[in-house]
Amino acid sequence: MSDQINKDYLAKRQLKRGSAGWILLAGLGVSYVISGDFAGWNFGIAEAGWGGFAIAAGLMAVMYFTLVLSLAEMSAAIPAAGGGYSFARQAMGPTGGYLTGLAVLIEYALAPAAIVIFIGSAVEALLGFNGPWVYAAFYIVFIGIHLAGAGEALKVMMVISGLAVIAILATAVALIGDFDTSRLFDVAVTDAAGASEFMPMGWYGVWAALPFGMWLFLAVEGVPLAAEEAKDPAKDVPKGIIGAMIFLLFTALLVVFLLAGAAGADAMGKSAVPLVDALNFAGHESLGTAVNVLGLAGLIASFFSIIYGYSRLVFALSRAGYLPQNLSVTDKRKVPSRALIVPGVLGFLASLTGEGDLMLAMAVVGATVSYALMALSHILLRIKQPNMERPYKTPGGIVTSSIAFVLSLLALTGVYAYDPRAFFYTLVLFAIGAAYYFVYSKNRLVAKTPEEEFDMLAAAEADLATSA
Repeated sequence: MSDQINKDYLAKRQLKRGSAGWILLAGLGVSYVISGDFAGWNFGIAEAGWGGFAIAAGLMAVMYFTLVLSLAEMSAAIPAAGGGYSFARQAMGPTGGYLTGLAVLIEYALAPAAIVIFIGSAVEALLGFNGPWVYAAFYIVFIGIHLAGAGEALKVMMVISGLAVIAILATAVALIGDFDTSRLFDVAVTDAAGASEFMPMGWYGVWAALPFGMWLFLAVEGVPLAAEEAKDPAKDVPKGIIGAMIFLLFTALLVVFLLAGAAGADAMGKSAVPLVDALNFAGHESLGTAVNVLGLAGLIASFFSIIYGYSRLVFALSRAGYLPQNLSVTDKRKVPSRALIVPGVLGFLASLTGEGDLMLAMAVVGATVSYALMALSHILLRIKQPNMERPYKTPGGIVTSSIAFVLSLLALTGVYAYDPRAFFYTLVLFAIGAAYYFVYSKNRLVAKTPEEEFDMLAAAEADLATSA
């Protein structure tokens, strides 16, 4: 690619710098995840009992926290819109980068399709109608807000997430007085290996509950996807992702302990709307109605923010040549409109299956594969490039990322224990995506290394600034 083509190519593929400070980035991280506090995680209690699920959720909390600390270092050192894909490309070359990006893309493409199905169910409960028109309306409205610009979209996300957080905190305050430790252990004990009152389904239950423990934190790793739009990526992205993770640990503790302790673990393991059912059980029906409405805000927050995440990932993969290059063209607002719209259409089509649980399980498979590869990237970068400038350094270094690596592989096997169908369907998607790379896009990459791409981008930005 000639220098002139480089400049022209990249001049049409730039995001708006300085749109987000660390507070907006932390809000983005919370938005990605917050719907997981409202529903989904509690089915882990049905798989493992409260104690078994508490162990599974604790292991996943450690996995995410160590992964977040690893990502904070890499995002400060490599502030690119591709997030985990960019880190893996630096550590493992084009093939490792693409496979990591593909795993994240599977997660981020399927999760909104699953969430919009859950949104449809919530709309039906509140207003009495559901179906493809509801799915289409949410995709159109929220992709439309993103098309207005990154700064505007992130601010809207903060407001929606704030409503969801208020619902969680109000529920916690209301239920504190109703907490009874004995209710945590009201699930019948089975004859499974290792079964006890604390772990009624034994160790197999803990294994099968791992994916549900992930739902309390799933997608927080997407904060670095906003790196190119941060005001000061080296400082803002680490502060944003760590701040989001600490807050999510707090909300996870609230819902896991207080809901089962107020309404009983057995009831919570079967509930489609655990916050609402726990409030109703404790006699707070009016608050339960309000939380039911705000629960929709939580689903919308995650739906809205994950759309942002997939658009930035598709943008980065396309700009580098891994995906069709026209997907990374940005408009006058420096918004990657095609990277927002095309995956949105595909996600809408996936939502027409109506199988939200299956798609969410498949998203978890993609997530765990990407976590292992991102943690491995941190390890390899520490070994191969010890002198790389690292504005933020992961506490514990390679030990921390090694913990994330091992636990992510364990979580991957947990999906198989819960739903083998989701496991194998996702592997088929992964194989198709890998075949596309090896047969077609491998020989059409824009730059040989991330550094070359970043240098080309910097030159293009300098030319634009000069001409302006």
